[in-house]
Amino acid sequence: LIAKEVGRRFVEKDILIEQDDIFHCTWSEIHSILNEYWDGMGLDILANERMERRKELEAFIPPDTIIGEVPQFAEPIIQSSDNALMGLGVAAGKASGPVSLIDHPNEGRNLKVGDVLVAPSTDPAWTPLFLRAAAVVMETGGYLSHGAIVAREYGIPAVVNVSGVMEILRDDQVIVVDGDEGKIIL
Repeated sequence: LIAKEVGRRFVEKDILIEQDDIFHCTWSEIHSILNEYWDGMGLDILANERMERRKELEAFIPPDTIIGEVPQFAEPIIQSSDNALMGLGVAAGKASGPVSLIDHPNEGRNLKVGDVLVAPSTDPAWTPLFLRAAAVVMETGGYLSHGAIVAREYGIPAVVNVSGVMEILRDDQVIVVDGDEGKIIL
């Protein structure tokens, strides 16, 4: 509320164009104007440049993995002739079971013992779900991602970096997860 009020006052003084432009200003810039060390001339241009830069960064698609110095983007999933999806095998072994699509750990009650946990990604809040899962499949991740480490610790197969898998698979569809080969066999 304070920032919005400062933004409103800066608009009245023709320092900024819009009230919310204040959120594209640094504290030192705001402090300098409020303490009359600077008249704010050009702050509207700086704020506009920062807004444009933010828009550019929002359009940037981050890489799926970074190995060495080169970012690597996942290819769109293409089902191979052997009816399998390819990903990155991060925990060895094979397991099969019905798919349980889980978007958030709060949906964990939907995961039954022996189901294959399919998720966008995981963090420590997901750990209790691994106790029920026969295997794990994630849209994002790498060897050092949370899901990969926990799956290895619990001894369950895991395949990660399977872009779009949440849309391809459906609940209760029986699949085989091959953590050795990085395959999901449909």
